[in-house]
Amino acid sequence: MKKIEAIIKPFKLDDVREGLSSIGVSGITMTEVRGFGRQKGHKELYRGAEYNVDFLPKIKIELVVPDDLVDRAVETILVHAKTGKIGDGKIFVFDVEQVVRIRTGETDEDAI
Repeated sequence: MKKIEAIIKPFKLDDVREGLSSIGVSGITMTEVRGFGRQKGHKELYRGAEYNVDFLPKIKIELVVPDDLVDRAVETILVHAKTGKIGDGKIFVFDVEQVVRIRTGETDEDAI
């Protein structure tokens, strides 16, 4: 099993969620986050004052999938989150040693 974390632009969340659902991903966790990479933020003008916005709003999605679904899930995120512009985000893939469903006690792939 693998855990996939992806940082994407907020307006791409619905596209990514629908794409993942279509390939059989049964659940994701979404968190609103802020950060910067090569974008390095930007300047905004508010009531005549200019200020730096260093941390830009992003969405972090997390999902755990069986090994045979990892490549399809990563490709689906790539296709649905890409705009071709700076700040599209990143995808991270981690090994998962164990999963336990709290309600039933099911473990590993039965629990995802």
